[in-house]
Amino acid sequence: MIIYYTDGSASPNPGPGGFSVIHDDKPVVLGSEPEGSGVSARHTTNIRMEGFAIMAALKHSAGEPCTIYTDSEFWINVITKWAPGWEAKGWKKSGGPIKNLDIVQAVYPLYKSSRATLTWVRGHVGDKGNELADEWANKARQGVRL
Repeated sequence: MIIYYTDGSASPNPGPGGFSVIHDDKPVVLGSEPEGSGVSARHTTNIRMEGFAIMAALKHSAGEPCTIYTDSEFWINVITKWAPGWEAKGWKKSGGPIKNLDIVQAVYPLYKSSRATLTWVRGHVGDKGNELADEWANKARQGVRL
């Protein structure tokens, strides 16, 4: 079983952003807004970066069973609870447009075809993996890449 920790960062929010995926206490993916996303890497949000981090972990797992620890309850809810209904309704929801739909539509199929478990971890309380993910997401925001 592969264990990942993910985190995203934007500072200020919105502002420059980055994300990280940690495995075996080391970063395995660092990134930011991809080219063509329609959002500048200099003007993104924490929420977007958290979503990209989970997507990167799903891709990195290459279909192997994994647990992805994230401090984003929001993205766990999006992927496991809300996206199935939005997809069934043609990517619509009552109450207005789905925010960050580009990420939702990219990450949800990856999750559905994965053998991943998304697990919430409280952020910034000393969990080693979460602290490393936060540290490296901040470095990614500053332009560090592997």
